[in-house]
Amino acid sequence: MAKIRVLVVDDSALVRSLLSEIINRQSDMTCVGAANDPLVAREMIRELNPDVVTLDIEMPRMDGIDFLGRLMRLRPMPVVMVSTLTAQGAEVTLRALELGAVDFVAKPRIGLATGLKELAGEIVEKVRVASVAKFRKPVPVVPAPAGTAAPATPAPRSSLLGRVSTEKLICIGASTGGTEAIREILVAMPADAPAIVITQHMPPGFTTSFAARLDGLCRITVKEAQHGERILPGHAYIAPGGRQFRIERSGANYMAVVDDAPPVNRHKPSVEVLFLSAAALVGRNAYGIMLTGMGNDGARAMREMRDKGSYNYAQDEASCVVFGMPKEAIAHGAVDEVLPLNQIAPALLAKLGSATDRLHHRI
Repeated sequence: MAKIRVLVVDDSALVRSLLSEIINRQSDMTCVGAANDPLVAREMIRELNPDVVTLDIEMPRMDGIDFLGRLMRLRPMPVVMVSTLTAQGAEVTLRALELGAVDFVAKPRIGLATGLKELAGEIVEKVRVASVAKFRKPVPVVPAPAGTAAPATPAPRSSLLGRVSTEKLICIGASTGGTEAIREILVAMPADAPAIVITQHMPPGFTTSFAARLDGLCRITVKEAQHGERILPGHAYIAPGGRQFRIERSGANYMAVVDDAPPVNRHKPSVEVLFLSAAALVGRNAYGIMLTGMGNDGARAMREMRDKGSYNYAQDEASCVVFGMPKEAIAHGAVDEVLPLNQIAPALLAKLGSATDRLHHRI
């Protein structure tokens, strides 16, 4: 079996050396080259034809974002970004994902050598995933004009106009490729949509920027979930990176629970944790959505949601960057409809507004 051929692009000699060593220790991959800036990398890509590129964001002569944009236009290929764990790094990383990068690794600002060695397992796993990931055409992102709540992406002509019970809750799980998939769903939501709770696999420091970015694009309010707050219609709540997120009931209200509980399915936050709480508390008022991602996190819990009466959607293979999580949910019998990404929000909104759905949830 052919090895995954990886090109490392980073202006730090130490990082190039460490990443090359980590990659070459794997039996299924090899580092075919290391470039210290994008212009050198461009020539090495032509010469070596790598399967995956790891790309630093901050480099001389041309920054990683400019290079990524050109690469995706001229020679699209799997890229894993290597980002600094800072607020600015988070913003730029999200831009890289919009441009088509498959995933990212957050490198520490201090203790770089030790930190990268500790991240070795995550790095090689993301390279493996990138090597089999599907490309999607980047969708232009235009922030809503200042002082308005209307995003550039067209929304449904009619809102739900209060027809949807405040008991209803939309639950979304995602991993690799999920930041853009979540965006596509949330920008389609009218201002009076049911409350939405989301677990996207992300490290600490990135979900705050992710939520803020989405909030500027959507009619609904998007925020990072905070412990103890009420889950409100017209809002989407994103699990903070490095924390577990679930819901509880307080009287007639859903409440956010954010804590430092252990990883589940190796993830923190874990889709399993959120979906299990929805199964226990929301029942037939829940709607589950499983989006692109590697692995099986949330599949069992999504089946439990369906057993309790929820109506569940999974993203189809053709529109996924990685089909792992939706595939597992389907295999577990957890899914009512499998749809392309661009059809999930319209289907959900039609169901929310239908008389048959209201009847289904009263039975």
